[in-house]
Amino acid sequence: MTLVQLRHLMSLAQTGSFSKSAAALFLTQPALSRSIRALEAELGQPLFDRIGRHSEPTPFGRDAVTRAQALVLAADDLRASGRRADDGQEGELRIGMGSGPGALLMTPLLMKAAKDRPRLRVEIARAGTDLLVQALRERALDALVVDARSLRPAPDLKTEKLHGMRGAFMVRRGHPLARRRGDLSFDDLLRYPMASTPLSDEVARRLVEQYGPSADPSLCVTLRCQEIASLVEVAKRSEAVLLAIRAAAPDLVELNVQPAVAATARFGLVTLARRTEAPGLAMVRELMAQLLLDPPAQG
Repeated sequence: MTLVQLRHLMSLAQTGSFSKSAAALFLTQPALSRSIRALEAELGQPLFDRIGRHSEPTPFGRDAVTRAQALVLAADDLRASGRRADDGQEGELRIGMGSGPGALLMTPLLMKAAKDRPRLRVEIARAGTDLLVQALRERALDALVVDARSLRPAPDLKTEKLHGMRGAFMVRRGHPLARRRGDLSFDDLLRYPMASTPLSDEVARRLVEQYGPSADPSLCVTLRCQEIASLVEVAKRSEAVLLAIRAAAPDLVELNVQPAVAATARFGLVTLARRTEAPGLAMVRELMAQLLLDPPAQG
């Protein structure tokens, strides 16, 4: 039994005429007759009573037509859903985000989906890179936006759309360090609580190279969590110094620390290699290009 045969059944039930249905279906009349006979043979029941030139559904035929209509409608809907999923209008997108991308992308992504793709189901997970990669490999997530520097190289991971973003030490307006004239040293920062998200080994190494052993994040960071937004709020309301990507805290004042912090993030879109892409990832790429941008450095 095929959808084509079911469409033939529905057409013949509507017209009651093999010749009219054959013309409407762009078939020869013998081809339509063979299709209906094959369907009757498979179902083991006659579908039509032939009364002269008119064909009338049998009681079983009427029931078969009703069921065929439901099946064909469901198939058409499935086909339409496939087309919508192909352009990201429908389906499911499960994406994991690290702390930096989450601060910049999460709300805009949800807003864009709500406005432009109301039938696309979007789920965002927030965690450390290792946990997000594990979820990606277990197929619990479709893609990640994380700092590529925190990824362990692996042949099953595909990374693209790298966006470099600089880090900075930042404080609230009116902070004692913000009022200081001239350059600041790292030791000046250590007089205050320091806030940061968990940092990659690469960033930690760069900090120690620049500022010495006291800049090891395990020693100098006193306030640590995954959510940059929470740390930004703490920095706005306290004397804490925030170490984060500059773009995540545009309302804070960037400190002129010498040497300038060389720690940067390289945010990339990570998927499993050789896997079919989830719907909606084009929207994620578009937002990454728009939002993962550094603000101008302060003079």
